[in-house]
Amino acid sequence: MHQLDTFQGGVLKKYIFVVLFACSPLKKEKGFCSSASGIITASIFNNCVFCLQGYQGLVDGGDNICPATWESVSMMLQLGGTVIGSARCQDFRTREGRMKAACNLVKLGITNLCVIGGDGSLTGANQFRTEWSGLLGDLVKAGKETDTEAKKSSHLNIVGMVGSIDNDFCGTDMTIGTDSALHRIIEVVDAITTTAQSHQRTFILEVMGRHCGYLALVSALSCGADWVFIPEMPPDEDWEDHLCRRLADQRSRGSRLNVIIVAEGAMSRDGKPITSEQIKKLVTDRLGFDTRITVLGHVQRGGTPSAFDRILGSRMGVEAVMALLEATPQTPACVVSLSGNQAVRLPLMECVQVTKDVTTAMAEGRFEDAIKLRGKSFENNWNTYKLLAHINPPDVKSNINVAIVNVGAPCAGMNAAVRSAVRMGLIQGHTMLAVHDGFDGLAHGQIEPITWTSVTGWTGKGGSMLGTKRSLPGKILEEISENIAKFSIHALVIIGGFEAYVGGLELVQAREKYEEMCIPMVVIPATVSNNIPGSDFSIGADTALNTITGVCAFNSRYQNTFSVFFSLQTCDRIKQSAAGTKRRVFIIETMGGYCGYLATMAGLAAGADAAYIYEEKFGIRDLEVNVQHLVNKMKTTVKRGLILRNENSNANYTTDFIFNLYSEEGKGIFDCRKNVLGHMQQGGTPTPFDRNFGTKMGAKSVLWLTEKLRECYRHGRIFANTPDSACVLGMRKRALTFQPLSELKEDTDLEHRIPKTQWWLKIRPIMKILAKYDIKLDTSEHADMEHVIKKSPLGK
Repeated sequence: MHQLDTFQGGVLKKYIFVVLFACSPLKKEKGFCSSASGIITASIFNNCVFCLQGYQGLVDGGDNICPATWESVSMMLQLGGTVIGSARCQDFRTREGRMKAACNLVKLGITNLCVIGGDGSLTGANQFRTEWSGLLGDLVKAGKETDTEAKKSSHLNIVGMVGSIDNDFCGTDMTIGTDSALHRIIEVVDAITTTAQSHQRTFILEVMGRHCGYLALVSALSCGADWVFIPEMPPDEDWEDHLCRRLADQRSRGSRLNVIIVAEGAMSRDGKPITSEQIKKLVTDRLGFDTRITVLGHVQRGGTPSAFDRILGSRMGVEAVMALLEATPQTPACVVSLSGNQAVRLPLMECVQVTKDVTTAMAEGRFEDAIKLRGKSFENNWNTYKLLAHINPPDVKSNINVAIVNVGAPCAGMNAAVRSAVRMGLIQGHTMLAVHDGFDGLAHGQIEPITWTSVTGWTGKGGSMLGTKRSLPGKILEEISENIAKFSIHALVIIGGFEAYVGGLELVQAREKYEEMCIPMVVIPATVSNNIPGSDFSIGADTALNTITGVCAFNSRYQNTFSVFFSLQTCDRIKQSAAGTKRRVFIIETMGGYCGYLATMAGLAAGADAAYIYEEKFGIRDLEVNVQHLVNKMKTTVKRGLILRNENSNANYTTDFIFNLYSEEGKGIFDCRKNVLGHMQQGGTPTPFDRNFGTKMGAKSVLWLTEKLRECYRHGRIFANTPDSACVLGMRKRALTFQPLSELKEDTDLEHRIPKTQWWLKIRPIMKILAKYDIKLDTSEHADMEHVIKKSPLGK
């Protein structure tokens, strides 16, 4: 399928299908889950129905299978949990129950089933599909349906999406709901850190994860925990001694708190549970530390979905629809997954089997296999954690000096990258140097050693602890080269935005004149604008996105007094305000320079009616269409509107112009309010995504520099002048890659400070479809069916 027909108001009328949020009968609850998946599927199909209360509703039928209309799914994006409900269903485990479910579907002419749940729920869906022909035959024999009805429903198409906070389903990097759960955990960790530092306490935090340690592991990375217990990798036999030594060592270095993260399914190597109470007793008895336990429990399942989960659910929902449209009777049931930045389709039962293989590996004591089976993302997180938390700097030094500098505007997550880069460098035996105030500091000698303890607690701090400036090195190259020689700098880590990228290019070009510049360099993208060539994501963009979609814009009289409360929620509160006050449209200006990433993704996450950006030209005719669209919308029960505008989207159609235009044209129909979010998008504490992303980027950059230094060491000195010795470290589709700065220049619009190709432009139509515009959706790059792994560590 290369291109679908024009969507009639976003509706494709031909197909009938059901959206089901299922709960495994073997589990008490299925995880926290953004409703975005259901929204997308309900939006694209005209004849779409919801099955309330999961499989139980499918078995009971009647009012439990109800129409899903455009208006009924509006205002759902910001709601947590599942609006359509979920319940345990013993009936569906029996053939008789599945016959009732099949009968209900056939009577309604439903042949497409979208199931959102965990591995148990999806396994049940696959069994239902496998038995479908037999179930129809039994129904015909019993006289409960006719031959004609059976022929019309001769096969059942199934696609699954994984909704689980545990991220315990193999085949996907992230399940819907996991990021939101991490937000809840990190909010608690940040709050506890304050009291722990005040009283010099040790805190033990128990998080969910009976069979999967993802939440515990990523939380530990995101907060710089001293220790983490996960079921996939139990600690060594002498873990009690090791833990006590580590905690005592941290205190001796001046740390005023210790944080230990425990997954609820943590166990020892002999299979015995490791409990929070057991750890508390150990720390109290041996070290005498004041120790407290906090069990987060179901707090992790609640709250508002994060921007990441809203966008993930939306993208997965669209891919699920495409999979159903393209399915044939021979197509195996598939699950829609996330691999890096790509939506992929995987055979459902392959994923289920690998998930079961993890449990088998843990039961048999093959813990390394269990880590590998969890997937590359989990394995990378574990390896990064081990390096940063459990390995002390070596006694033998490498005689290598690595400098770290922040350049450009500050953003959340910068400090996490600096911390991991510093500690990884010290682990390699290098001397790490902190450069204050950007390239100016490098030119003026604002350089000093930075130690392990210097960066303690930096992961959760916003802004730039090193200080940062926007100035470029072009006019101070002489001074920079002198200080590189003076401080014997052998490698350089540049963390920042577009100025960091351009500054790196200028340093590379200066190699022809200044031999001191012939050292390995790496640029780590860190900017809210997400406009660095060579990377699909930048550190800081996720935090800014959550600020826009979730941060409350205070009334102007409170902004100065209560600016510290920027973590309350924006577009959500604005939408609630607009919904409470009928017929109101909000117009919001976002940052990003000429890059429309924030406006587009915030529009998708917040359910905007339009998002104006520089990359997609618009004129007065487009504005007229948008105004008329809102006029028509006000005739429905959804009497609110949300418009986003990137700050540099158009020099003439300014935010004030658009506000005045909408206000004039909407007179008597709706009124308007505007809000310019400004620099609050650069502030706040980093999200779990930015903390984790920054941590992995910082560590990987130093490991790469270490390898480059070995390659460039000749005749007793370091000399690096090849293109691949100065790179941007970026996320490209499914992997972190190093790309030479000189090669990326060709893909750069230097005038407008944006890459010439930007991946997210291809998903802009999704936002328009959800806003009910008549557009065409290009599916020429749809995801083909892939396989989880060709050969697992189990040899299967």
